[in-house]
Amino acid sequence: MAAAGGGGGASTSGCGLKRRYAAAAHTEANQDQPPSEDHCLRLRNGMDLLKDVTENKHFLPTGLEGIDMLLGGGLRQGQLTEITGPSSSGKTQVCLHSASHVAAMNMGSVMYLDTSNSFSPSRIAGIIDVLPTSLVKEPKNLRLKRVMSSIICQTVFDIFSLFEVLHQLEISLKDKVNKGGIKICLLIIDSISSLLAPIIGGKHPQGRSMMISVAMTLKKLAAEHNLSVLVTNHMVSAGNGAHKPALGESWKAVPHVRLVTSCDRASNICTATVLKHTLLASGRTMKFVLPS
Repeated sequence: MAAAGGGGGASTSGCGLKRRYAAAAHTEANQDQPPSEDHCLRLRNGMDLLKDVTENKHFLPTGLEGIDMLLGGGLRQGQLTEITGPSSSGKTQVCLHSASHVAAMNMGSVMYLDTSNSFSPSRIAGIIDVLPTSLVKEPKNLRLKRVMSSIICQTVFDIFSLFEVLHQLEISLKDKVNKGGIKICLLIIDSISSLLAPIIGGKHPQGRSMMISVAMTLKKLAAEHNLSVLVTNHMVSAGNGAHKPALGESWKAVPHVRLVTSCDRASNICTATVLKHTLLASGRTMKFVLPS
């Protein structure tokens, strides 16, 4: 995998990926079977869950004040947050700012999965350059080198490549638990819909199952390794001139938090609206500014 600045597409072995997906599909098809010793059900009481939330499930700042205020601090660890909206509504900019601020504040490493060549190292550098010294107290050249080295960018252009990258990420995270060291705390996929939409349009017989498998994997990584997962999704027509998030009703239940963004490109003033949240009422809005 490549550090920020680009990287080749994930190398894949067709046979290996098909075997792995077949195994995942077999597991999904046999969910009613008793769990094996390797996957023992872990039961936790209310106090365990409260302790986990207060001690481990911190917020990772996006660096965009309006969004951080709307979400109570930023992107919650252990949860999957989706940013949806029309083209040029600020979705990728939210991803780039989130990656920059999390890395700049030494909260951990960031993995950025780029599915449409939207990752911009120069934009990252520009965001880092204007960070206030009160936030990051170090020379700009050292700050730039440290932050860029903390963002791992990988291009992923198809669903099988995504499965492979997520599998390798899970191995890496388990290794970090066993051996220690700085681990990834934020996983960004920009955009998830460009990978999933082509396989659920009726042409792929296992498309929906593969989408659900991706959803389960992302939420499992978030929960077990205390990751914050941030994905973007595009909009599709809902008829009568209205629009709705892509990927349908099956995906609608996946994100813990769902925001829709819109942006006035003349002023760079954007609006984030809550579509779904575990604690907040839908419809809450907040303005945020995308620095030019």
